[in-house]
Amino acid sequence: MSEELNNEFPETCDAEIVSKIEEQLLPIMKQPKKKAKAVKPAEPEMTKEEIAAAQAEMHDTYKEMSPLRLVTRRFFRSRLSIVGLVMIVALFLFSYMGPVVYNRWGEGEIDTNGLVTSTQTIVLEDGTVIEEVYEYDRGINMYAPPGGEHIFGTDDKGMDVFTRLMYGGRISLMIGFIVVILETLIGVLLGGLAGYFGGWVDSIIMRIVDIFNCIPTLPILLIASAIIDGWIEKGSIRPEDQIYVLMIIITVFSWSGVARLVRGQILSLREQEFITATEVMGLPTWRRIAKHLIPNVMPQLIVSMTLGLGSVILYESTLSYLGLGVQLPHAAWGTMISLVNKEGVLQNYPFVWLPAGILIVIAVLGFNFVGDGLRDAMDPKARK
Repeated sequence: MSEELNNEFPETCDAEIVSKIEEQLLPIMKQPKKKAKAVKPAEPEMTKEEIAAAQAEMHDTYKEMSPLRLVTRRFFRSRLSIVGLVMIVALFLFSYMGPVVYNRWGEGEIDTNGLVTSTQTIVLEDGTVIEEVYEYDRGINMYAPPGGEHIFGTDDKGMDVFTRLMYGGRISLMIGFIVVILETLIGVLLGGLAGYFGGWVDSIIMRIVDIFNCIPTLPILLIASAIIDGWIEKGSIRPEDQIYVLMIIITVFSWSGVARLVRGQILSLREQEFITATEVMGLPTWRRIAKHLIPNVMPQLIVSMTLGLGSVILYESTLSYLGLGVQLPHAAWGTMISLVNKEGVLQNYPFVWLPAGILIVIAVLGFNFVGDGLRDAMDPKARK
């Protein structure tokens, strides 16, 4: 080492500098050389059988869930949703299966056993008690109290209240579903056109919606009730056809909310990339709306329809109470409640109108609970 340094530096170089350089280079020279790391042999590739076994194990560990199954799972986690579903199922069974099981009385059958027995007690001066029994026939058994013959008694026409509750449920539920379907179809059509085309089409349709939202509903209904009564007296329409007029009136005043909902959703969806792709592909406008836009609005529509069922049932009950609904001998819950307008019925005969009011409350709460459950279950931002 010293010889190499002596060769590199001239003889005039100071010996002390050479010694210092040797001291600095010696630790570096004595360090052991690093050995190259051994390369691990490549792992053999997995066979198809091993890949399939691993995928099966992963599938068992993490199960894939379809959107429908995920929504169903979220829906049944809510207790209120289950309670609402039980209410609706119970109402359907009561309305449609009840008359099959309890067929003792018909919907418009009148109990003509109006024989009434009354007892009068007379006390004479000498303390003798005399009881006099009077019997008279009223013709019909009206306002009969609840008992074995009539579970909830009879109304002012001598008809069985329990039986009329079952048939009235059919009318109310049928009107509710038909009106909701009709208003959804009209709302989807007009709201879809307004949201997709925009411009003057949107302006015209939305102004029509504003007009319907500004119409005072109750006065219009009272006027319509008087007009329809005049048509019935003239024989222009039959009394049993009044239910169809009722459906049309409710539909006319209910579609505007659905149109606004659909328009707002389509306004946001039409700017998405998949709609741009359909335009590039040359798909016709009706197909873009029907097959690509409307299906993406269906979750909101389902929730709106479910919540709307309760509102329609209340609407029908109100119209029937005002005399615009189903007429005798057919039954409807609103018509049964309207008996409270007769003198003394509200205080003395609660069994005539109270059960119908309770069923309306159960129906509205049931559909609202189910609608709230569906809204939470279909919320894409839900974490649970």
